Formats: sequence, structure tokens, C-alpha cells
Amino acid sequence: MGTTIFAEMSALALDTDSVNLGQGFPDVDGPHEIAAAAAAAIMEGRGNQYPPGPGIPELRRAVADHQKRFYAQDVDPDAEVLVTAGATEAIAAALIALMEPGDEAIAFEPYYDSYAACIAMAGGTRVPVTLRPPGFRPDLDALRAAITPRTRLILLNSPHNPTGAVFSRAELAQIAALACEHDLLVVSDEVYEHMVFDGEHVPIGSLPGMRERTVTISSAAKTFSFTGWKIGWVTATPELVTAVRTVKQFLTYVTGGPFQYAVAEALAMPDAYYASIAADLRVKRDLLCPGLAEAGFEVYQPAGTFFVTTDIRGLGEKDGMEFCRELPRRARVVAIPSSVFYDDQEAGRTQVRFAFCKKEEVLREALARLAGRDRDG
Repeated sequence: MGTTIFAEMSALALDTDSVNLGQGFPDVDGPHEIAAAAAAAIMEGRGNQYPPGPGIPELRRAVADHQKRFYAQDVDPDAEVLVTAGATEAIAAALIALMEPGDEAIAFEPYYDSYAACIAMAGGTRVPVTLRPPGFRPDLDALRAAITPRTRLILLNSPHNPTGAVFSRAELAQIAALACEHDLLVVSDEVYEHMVFDGEHVPIGSLPGMRERTVTISSAAKTFSFTGWKIGWVTATPELVTAVRTVKQFLTYVTGGPFQYAVAEALAMPDAYYASIAADLRVKRDLLCPGLAEAGFEVYQPAGTFFVTTDIRGLGEKDGMEFCRELPRRARVVAIPSSVFYDDQEAGRTQVRFAFCKKEEVLREALARLAGRDRDG
């Protein structure tokens, strides 16, 4: 449902000349020097033919160096890193590799729409644990109650899309304790790891007892604003990486050779670059959130990612899907109904998600339109 609504909203954006704050991709490319590195790799013939199945050695070393640099994790680039076609393939390959038909995977809803599809492809059953506003904090009692003898793994996402919640170290420690107690695996989607405004990003795999049971996933798409390159990676123990690679080789086999060389360089960007990611997005968050509140939305300010969840009941609206389908024609702005990210449709019925990974002038234009001060029309 999620992919379908994204396509529908994007089509509406074009038909109505709307400001598209629906899909989460930036409206500017990432660093010029990284794009130049990709172009140079192509022209020099590096990666134009099939790269190694696990990924080029330079990128695997860069991923390992990144984990050491930011999280003090020791990762073997030869045995514990696997390059994938973005984080989405990493999630699919991990779930198919690690689940058997009938296994259960617990996921905190609302969740990225590929989670449900990937669990289904693995023959598993998804078991949602609902995050609720205003804070969207993980309910540890509900998580414990959701664990059954058929539970195989917990699918974790922090910083969390679509709510922007960043799970605290204490919350992650409690999730880790449950995983250890029940001998569960954790698949941890950390693609927004460098987009934290409040709190800190803590990889659950760095916590006691979790290294041998955690598959950590990230990608270059969000961190470097090259979402079309589709370069992601898995880090885990050799046994888990081997399992994921066994599936991955029959999905895409390999991906984006020249882009892998560029991402290897990108991961070595200076601290100032990484600091600028969150700093720039914080400015945009702090522009969009008050503006949405002034327009009548109830705003749940995110601690991370580049999405903000709102509630439309203060506008006299009762259905986010209907609201989002009408909004492009009413205000020439596109958003996404959060209900597509829920199994529990009532929990997300009046929630709407906006993306703020756009130029400031684009966000200002969207707010002007929502306030009835359309500067283009």
C-alpha cells in the first residue's frame, strides 16, 4: 500500500503543480566531490564490470572504518561487511535469510512499507508493536507480551521513519535484554544514523550480548543525498553475513560498481560534513514544524530523520488518506497519510507525514500555501 500511495501522491504533485513533501528524497544532490569520484571511477573503468559479490574491498574497509570511528565497533571488512543494493535489499535479504515459514518478526509500527512485504516474502508473520504519539516511545511491556515461541527476530528502526523518534540508550538496552533473554535476532535499520537532532544514535549491536545476534543495516542514500545510487551495507558476524549474502546473490548479485568507489570516499568525509547533516536538517525541521502548527496541525516534533508526523484533527479532518488525496487540489501541497505505515489503521488514521529534506524556500512555499497565502498561484 505504501509504494502505491507514494506513486499516487507523486502523480498528483505533477498534475497539480504541488510542492511535494511526500516522498523522502532531497531536492539537491550530495557533495560535488563525491559525484566527481563516481564520474572518475566510470571514466577510469573502475567498477564498470561486475564488482566482487560482497562489495569492493575499498568500500568494505570504509564501512568498517566508519563503524570504528563513530561507534567504537571493531568490524572485519573481509568477513563482516556486505554491500547491497541500498538498505531495502539488505532488509529483504536479511529477513529471507534469517526467517523460516511460520516464524514471527516483531516490528514497531508505523513502519517503512517494505518491512511488511519482506516479512511476507520470507514466509513469516509480522507482529506489530505500536508506537503512540506524542512521543512514539517503544512500549517495552507490549514488546514483551508480543514475544511467542514462534518469534524469530525483532525488526528495529532508529532513528525511526516515519515518526522521527530516536530510541534512547536505556530503551535499546531493554530491547537488547529481551532479545538475549528469548534468544532472538535483531535486524536494525539505521539509515538515518547521522540525522539526530535530540539525543544520540546508539547502534543496538554495540550493546552487551548483541554483537552475535544483530544485523546492522545502513546506506549512503540519506547520509550523502544520493538516493538513486542504491548503495547500502550490512554489518554482522561472519555467520550472519554469510546467510544474508547467500540470499542477496540471487536478488541483485552485485550493484553499482563505480558508485561503490565514490561511497568509499564519502565515508571518509571529515567530521564537519557529518555534523552539517543534522545541523542543516535541524534548521529545516525548526522552520517546518512551527509553520505546520500555525496552519492548524498538531505537530509531533521529530528527534531525528527528515520526517515530521502531524495530526489533522485540529483542522476538523478525520481521515488522513482522504485529506492527503484532497490536499494537492486544495493547497497544492503533497503529504503522505501515515495510515499506510500501520497495521492498526485506527492508530494512524488522522496522522499525516511531511518530509523536510527540501530547500528552505520550498518549505516556505509549502507553508505559505497551507496558510492560504499561495505565492505562485
